[in-house]
Amino acid sequence: MTDIIASAKTLRPMLEPRAVAVLGASDDPTKIGGVPLRYLRDYGFAGKVYAVNPTRDTVQGMPSYKSLAEIDGPVDMAIMSVPAKLAIETAEAAAKKGVKALCTFTSGFSEVGEEGRRMQRRLADIARESGMRILGPNCLGYFNARTKLYATFSTSIDHGQPRVGNVGLVSQSGAFGSHCFVLGRERGLGYSACITTGNEVDITVAESLAYLAMDDETEVLACYMEGCKDGEQFIQALALAYERGKPVVIQKVGRSEVGTEAAASHTASLTGADKVYDAVFERYNAFRAQTPSELIDIAYMLSGMRRSGKLPGGNKVAVATISGGAGVMMADAGEEAGLDLAPLPEKTQVYLKELVPFAGTRNPVDFTAQVYNDFSVVTKNFDAIFRDGGYDAVIGFFSSLLYSERMSQKVLDALLPVRKAFPDRIFALSVIGPEKNRRRFEEAGFLLLDDPAKAMQTIAATLEIGRGFARGRRTTPVVAKAPCLQRRPYNEIEAKALLAKAGVPALPERLAASADDAVKAAAEIGYPVVLKIVSADILHKSDAGGVKLNLANDDAVRRAYDAILSACTAAYPKAKIDGVLVGKMISGGVEAILGVQRDPVFGPIVMFGLGGIFTEIMKDVTFRLAPFDEAEALEMIRSIKGFPLLDGARGRKKCDQAALAKALANLSVFAAANRDVLASIDINPVVVLPEGEGVAALDAVILTV
Repeated sequence: MTDIIASAKTLRPMLEPRAVAVLGASDDPTKIGGVPLRYLRDYGFAGKVYAVNPTRDTVQGMPSYKSLAEIDGPVDMAIMSVPAKLAIETAEAAAKKGVKALCTFTSGFSEVGEEGRRMQRRLADIARESGMRILGPNCLGYFNARTKLYATFSTSIDHGQPRVGNVGLVSQSGAFGSHCFVLGRERGLGYSACITTGNEVDITVAESLAYLAMDDETEVLACYMEGCKDGEQFIQALALAYERGKPVVIQKVGRSEVGTEAAASHTASLTGADKVYDAVFERYNAFRAQTPSELIDIAYMLSGMRRSGKLPGGNKVAVATISGGAGVMMADAGEEAGLDLAPLPEKTQVYLKELVPFAGTRNPVDFTAQVYNDFSVVTKNFDAIFRDGGYDAVIGFFSSLLYSERMSQKVLDALLPVRKAFPDRIFALSVIGPEKNRRRFEEAGFLLLDDPAKAMQTIAATLEIGRGFARGRRTTPVVAKAPCLQRRPYNEIEAKALLAKAGVPALPERLAASADDAVKAAAEIGYPVVLKIVSADILHKSDAGGVKLNLANDDAVRRAYDAILSACTAAYPKAKIDGVLVGKMISGGVEAILGVQRDPVFGPIVMFGLGGIFTEIMKDVTFRLAPFDEAEALEMIRSIKGFPLLDGARGRKKCDQAALAKALANLSVFAAANRDVLASIDINPVVVLPEGEGVAALDAVILTV
């Protein structure tokens, strides 16, 4: 069992070293081995800095040591910038010196072939045997903005040191992590630290996130990732961030087959099925951003809200604007993002009409540019919207107002009393202008976003994260009482019997070894019946002619029995046939599919969707990490697009959602309890009967590893 807290604590010497050595230090301050030495020397790092280069007496005006062993005194962290052929002996020397953390710029490891993989395994052995934590290899390094520790060769620091702030950034990709850092810096984002992990021979994204989750100065976690090898560790990191109230926003790439292959070749990491990551993120309230700009915009808004208080836990948003056209566009974007743009109360609308008779007052509120004739109207409008509407967020559209110094100050003065009166709500402005004027508004607690449509999406994401915290930690059911799955083939009857014990009901059925047995079983069950071949070797029964439906009498059962055996033995001559299933034919209800897949990184993942075209063509399915309770199962059911069919759409009877949720939760517990044996489960179809009548598995396949 991974102890993510203990593991993350060992990163402290890396992030907060008292003495740093640059191994392979270059006299050229623009080279990979020269850039970090220059940063450490010139940009205010207060600790000791040593240059190590066996070929020089001085490096960039500093004394140069021939080796680490020559340094008199401890070295907490070393930066390794040497050719790949020297990397192993250099790492061994660092471990022998007692270096606690090694930041490895050197490339040429698992990303380049078998010899590189062999070297990386040796590097991992050095870390494990010595206890020295290793970042990389093939990484861009990291920085701690508070201590001005810039252990990186990224040139991004040259054109702007990071502002000290409350956002921690973690990236598996060095260059892309640097790109995101610059995007955020240009948006005015303040950082606590930025860590790039490269090939992750030792230190992982999960450990880096966990370290920042425990850091009191870090209040928001932003992450770019391609995959992870240790699902349990990653889950523990997200759970730790949630427990500590630290919102997490992640851009996880590798959605497409091409993207997944690129991620694997770039970092030599397992990416897992992309939908599985969505399930993990949903469980632990990590928001998945789709683009770098979205990642930074959400981190920016979260950063501003964390400075002023906790995140709102609702979904009501109001738009107030000087432009009716912008208001309509923002309302469209808000509705598409799932926001609740509820209208203002009638009495408030009357009040706002008295202020500006030709204003639009419903929501969006269009108070027009006439408010610039009387800035007290700006104050009154926003105060009334916040006070009477009960909105979790309000966004004002002011176009290019900030280009005017005089107008900027007047609007700021008008809005400040409202900001102070409602510090626990999101107060955003869609406005453009120069940085100095933007900064004045931001320092006063306003969140500024250029694009009004994207602003609505950013607000929606922030409120979704807030609702995740308001919801509370997901409860995990106990799995100890679930029935035990054995490592062997299961035919359909055995699979359904085992699942019934686990809490996934099935209909009455019998196994027949002859046509006479089948007729007797049909009489006991009651007509009409269905007949199906029973064989663990025949998974696709219908394709083999192994299913006959709606049999109404004895003769039909006899003919069906003979036809099934004839067709299946012809299609699968080597199959072991256990007999023919005789089951109750059922009509009505809605068909659904329940399934489990064993993900190589995260373990069993439960799938739910409606049957037929909803699964095959529309891909209308959802996933959750096992195990989960009935409350989460209900959320799962309600999240699919086809949910109205289960909820009584177009005069249909409402289906038994409670029974379906119970079956889903029970399936998740069974899967979690048997995670080491289970390969997959396919229960298709499951018929969901009208409310109060339950559910029934009509077919099931269980595969073990």
